[in-house]
Amino acid sequence: MRKQRRVLPEASLSFLDVISCGFGAIVLLLVIARVGDPSALEEAENQLLRSVRDYQERLFEIRGESVVLDERLKSRKEQLSELTERVARLEAKLASVSKQSDQLSQSQSREKERLQLVLQALSEEMQRLLGPEFLQQNQLIGGIPADSDYIIFVIDNSGSMQSSAWDKLKNEMINILDIYPAVNGIQIMNCGGKYMFPGENGRWLIDSPAIRDKILAKLDSWYAVCDSDPAPGIEKAIRAFYKPTRKISIYFLGDDFDADRSIRNVVKAVEKLNRTHLGANRLVRIHTIGFPVRFRPGGTPSDEAIKFAALMRELSYNNGGTFIGLNSLN
Repeated sequence: MRKQRRVLPEASLSFLDVISCGFGAIVLLLVIARVGDPSALEEAENQLLRSVRDYQERLFEIRGESVVLDERLKSRKEQLSELTERVARLEAKLASVSKQSDQLSQSQSREKERLQLVLQALSEEMQRLLGPEFLQQNQLIGGIPADSDYIIFVIDNSGSMQSSAWDKLKNEMINILDIYPAVNGIQIMNCGGKYMFPGENGRWLIDSPAIRDKILAKLDSWYAVCDSDPAPGIEKAIRAFYKPTRKISIYFLGDDFDADRSIRNVVKAVEKLNRTHLGANRLVRIHTIGFPVRFRPGGTPSDEAIKFAALMRELSYNNGGTFIGLNSLN
């Protein structure tokens, strides 16, 4: 009887899966297993940890700086908001002031028109009463004859004037210039005869709003100080600028007469230069504004202040001008 051979079973898929997984595990272990010098690996790991720590510290610093910057930004936003509110308030005030200015300008314009109508009516009435040949011979404004075509300021810019009366002097000069809306020429010198603008010695400054502003601005830096003696400046002004065809007014502005010359000698010297007839027919009018620097209210005037008032009152009277003594520097 023939013996039959036993058929071996074929390898199953489960067995192949097991073998493959085992082989893969061995390969993975070889990949992740440390290979090389252990000390080098440890150093690399430490360096990596230090880098991570440094980056963490830098991150914390950046976060702190970010917080500070956020606070600053918040503060700047608050300041900007406050400034915006202030700008809005100022713009509102400016608009209100502009409106008031416009209203005032309109009111002044209407008042000026009414005054012009009144003046015209008065002129017509005067002409009707006095006749068409009537001429007003002496134009007085605030007691000062304003009939000159040229004006010269002779200024006492001594220390007492500059320290005590300079602001008041500038205001009075503005008032005087306002009396003369336009003249043919202006000049300025100090009581010693030194010109405010040395390059214009002996020549007239051509009148204009710009030259008037320049004169007033120059007062703050004019340091050619003179002695308190009115005579040299007045005499030089007459010699340099008088001509028969010119109507000239000299305005002397000062506070005292601190010279050894007598009043009589100064009056005679000026009279010799400016001689013709007493009063309005003098060649050059001489007006004076006295500042009470050495004659304060409630106090006793100095001898120099009394001497100045006596001299300038006499000079103004004899030379067709007006003497005005101020009672306050305010």
